[in-house]
Amino acid sequence: MLMHIASSLLAPYVAVTAGELFDKLEYPPQKELGDVSLPCFAFAKTMRLAPQKIAEQFAERINADQSAVRALAVGGYLNLFFQADHWKSDIVASASETSYGHSDIGKGKRVLIDMSSPNIAKPFGIGHLRSTMIGNALVNLYRATGHEVINVNHLGDWGTQFGKLIVAYRKWGSRVELELAPIKESLRLYVKFHEEVEREPALEDEAREAFARLEQGDPETRDLWQYFVDESMKEFHKVYDRLGVSFDHFTGESFYNDKIDAVVRELREKALLEESEGAQIVRLEEQELPPCLILKKDGSTIYAVRDLATAMYRKQALGADSILYVVGAEQTLHFQQVFSVLGKMGYTWAEQCRHVPFGLMTVNGKKMSTRKGKVVFLEEVLDEAVQRALDIIDEKNPHLPDKQTVAEAVGVGAVIFGDLKHHRQLSVDFNLEEAVSFDGETGPYLQYTHARICALLRKGDYEVLQGEHFVNGAHLSSETAWECLKTLSRYDAALQEALRDHEPFAVARFLLDLAKAFNRFYNSGKIIADDADKTEVLSKLSLAAAVANVLKDGLGLLGIKAPREM
Repeated sequence: MLMHIASSLLAPYVAVTAGELFDKLEYPPQKELGDVSLPCFAFAKTMRLAPQKIAEQFAERINADQSAVRALAVGGYLNLFFQADHWKSDIVASASETSYGHSDIGKGKRVLIDMSSPNIAKPFGIGHLRSTMIGNALVNLYRATGHEVINVNHLGDWGTQFGKLIVAYRKWGSRVELELAPIKESLRLYVKFHEEVEREPALEDEAREAFARLEQGDPETRDLWQYFVDESMKEFHKVYDRLGVSFDHFTGESFYNDKIDAVVRELREKALLEESEGAQIVRLEEQELPPCLILKKDGSTIYAVRDLATAMYRKQALGADSILYVVGAEQTLHFQQVFSVLGKMGYTWAEQCRHVPFGLMTVNGKKMSTRKGKVVFLEEVLDEAVQRALDIIDEKNPHLPDKQTVAEAVGVGAVIFGDLKHHRQLSVDFNLEEAVSFDGETGPYLQYTHARICALLRKGDYEVLQGEHFVNGAHLSSETAWECLKTLSRYDAALQEALRDHEPFAVARFLLDLAKAFNRFYNSGKIIADDADKTEVLSKLSLAAAVANVLKDGLGLLGIKAPREM
């Protein structure tokens, strides 16, 4: 809020639009340096003055014209100090609105987000959490800023891995065991194949033959593949329901099988395919990239050409203006090649395709591997997190109504926040005990702060007071109240930063800052005092209610519920 006010206020002085100014503004590293800061270095060339001199000129003019803001020039920065008494009530009023921080900046733009994408017949491990929840947060952020969003689950339901699984099932599996536990038995068989192939390399040829029969439509092989798909989807939906994640489209790799030949034909017609050691490639030297393999020596396709067909379908059939791929950082080169090939094909919209990479997730320092059977099932992690949350509730508030539902919200939210509180490109070592703690920078800490405010509002008859009195900023005179208000005012900027950088961390970090600022205010003096007049109580409760409103909204954007009682 203050950032937007500052950009509008400064625009007439610096001859730049408010929108352009907004991107240049910063928050000073220490509160003593002001509330919002404008670096003046960018104006030095056009104004032919030193940045310090430019800042001094701007400050002099602003201080002569404005009373609600004080300007100070410090080393090439124009620092603005918002006068608290003028802005308190406005901040409370704005932050109390249900749509506070949201905007329509994306109106008329359609964004497609490719996210989650687990592999069929393999467990939904905790490693899949990152793509799923980073992607889900981006879906929510884009929708909160007016974009039309299509989210797609690009399931890994095709490839030689199914040949391996089919061979393993026919050699070492049984229908009875498979039906008892489809995913765990599939994992056992997949691991068994990779153990046996080290002793018997010919199994790889059998797997390729089995997949070839699948591609050719062999009825028995196709039926077995379909069984794996159907059973996997049942398990996936269970996990998605618990995470609160839904999709507009489940379109696996197999969906694009009939679209690949057209892509290969177009590459040939545009003279982009070249033979290299029997294979067909597209050269990308001008982009300083290795060649993109399109067809293997035997004429079979690989997933690069499948991703070309996928991108073209998403643009042409689904009408996406931009396409985001929330996929691990290890696929960076692959997407650089795919986007470059699309560009060479003449598709200028390839510039609107973006890979949103994220770092590896380990568990207690250990990397996951499906081939070796080293997988931590996400559903088991959620179960344990919920049980730990329930144990804490039983200890602290055993008579809490509907405590199982609350424990589910807290446990699942703890796992989600334990991921999203990190920069997405950093590797994350997940620790369940830390994630479920009610102390420190955790999801439960934020949820508890929200629930504590809700209890405070009930105790203070907030809804009754609203009808009888008005908010008076004079009652929010403490330093902790002003710091809390200023933190509240940064919500819209946090959402825009998260969207600009595709970084849900920006929202998570803001929520932690807000909860800490509120708790300092809460602990600095009584909010509901026996000797206080009702206007003072209402004013303080209104600040608390605004914080609760923003905490709930921000947690919701991250995919986390905010219980009213804990």
